[in-house]
Amino acid sequence: MKYVTLGKTGLKVSKIGLGGIPIQKSNEGEVKELLMYLMEQGVNYVDSARGYTVSEELLGEAMEGHRDSFIIATKSMAQTKADMARDIDISLKNFRTDYIDLYQIHNPSMEALDRILASDGAMEALREAKEAGKIGHIGLTAHSTEVFERALSLPEVETIMFPYNIVEFQGTELIKRAAELNIGFIDMKPLAGGAIEDGGLALRYICSNKDVSIVIPGMYSVDEAKENIAAVLDESPITDEERAAFDEVRAELGENFCRRCNYCQPCSAGINIANVFLFAGYLQRYDLGAWGYDRYQALPVKAEACIDCGACETRCPYHLPIREMLRKCAADFAEYERTHKD
Repeated sequence: MKYVTLGKTGLKVSKIGLGGIPIQKSNEGEVKELLMYLMEQGVNYVDSARGYTVSEELLGEAMEGHRDSFIIATKSMAQTKADMARDIDISLKNFRTDYIDLYQIHNPSMEALDRILASDGAMEALREAKEAGKIGHIGLTAHSTEVFERALSLPEVETIMFPYNIVEFQGTELIKRAAELNIGFIDMKPLAGGAIEDGGLALRYICSNKDVSIVIPGMYSVDEAKENIAAVLDESPITDEERAAFDEVRAELGENFCRRCNYCQPCSAGINIANVFLFAGYLQRYDLGAWGYDRYQALPVKAEACIDCGACETRCPYHLPIREMLRKCAADFAEYERTHKD
C-alpha cells in the first residue's frame, strides 16, 4: 500500500480509503469481511457520515478490536453548536471509540456556512471537541466550487472533500490551490456516483493528479475493494489508450451529466436542480433508493415544479437538457413512491 500525508493534519493515510455510503445496503457479516480485507491490504482510512443511516454503526462494530488500525473520518450537517456537539457524541458511540481522527462539516451551502461560523455555530463545537481530544482534525465537504473556494480561507479547515473524476473536473484549480496551502484533498464520487462503469479507469485518472491526497470510492464488497486497490497501486504512466477511454466516457456522459457547478441557478420555480440530480443518482445508479428518496422528499421544491421556462438551460455551460432530466427525476421518484411506499 502507498501512504501519503493528509495535508496539515499530519495523518499518514493510505492512498485509497473506504467511502461509507454503500455500507448502508450491507450487513454486519459483509462489513466485517470487507474491513478485515482492507486492513490486511493496508487500507487504513474509513469515511462515513451521520446522514448515512446505519453506516457508522456497522463500521464501528466491524472495526471493534482493531481501532488503532484505522483512521476514522465522519461528518455532520449540523449548523448549531448544540447540534454538532450532539452529533459528535453520537458518532463516538456508533464507532465505539473515544476519538475520531477527522470530523467534517458536511456539504454546507454558503448560507449554512455563515450560520456554522457564527457565534454559537457548529464550528464552536468542533473547536471545543478538538481541544477536548474527542476529534483530531476538522474538515469540510462540498459539492459547489463556491463553498470549496471559501473553505480554503478558513483557518480551522485542514481537509476538503469534493467530487473529482473523469467527467467532473470543475474543481481542478481549487484542488491545486488546496495542495499549495497544505490542505489535504479527499476525492469523493470517483466513479461519478456510479455513472462511470470502469472503476479501474476512473481511479487511474484521479491518481494521475498529484494534488489528490486520497481517493475514497464507495465499496461494500471484497471484489470491489480488490479492483479499486489494484488500480490505485498501478503507478505506470497514463497511456494513449487510457486517454482515449477518458474521452469516450466524457462523450457518453457529457450530454446528460450534471457537474453541480450551479451555473443553472437560480431556478424560476425555486428548484435546487443540482440536488435533485444528486439525490436521483442514488436512486438510479447507487441502488440506494430509500436514502435518495428521503432526501429528495426533504427538498422544499420538487422536480415536478418545473415550469418549463428553459432559463436554466441557457446558463448551463454543458448544454444539458435540464428540463428533460428534471422530468425523468420526477417520474423516477414517483415510480419509486408507487412501488415502495404503498
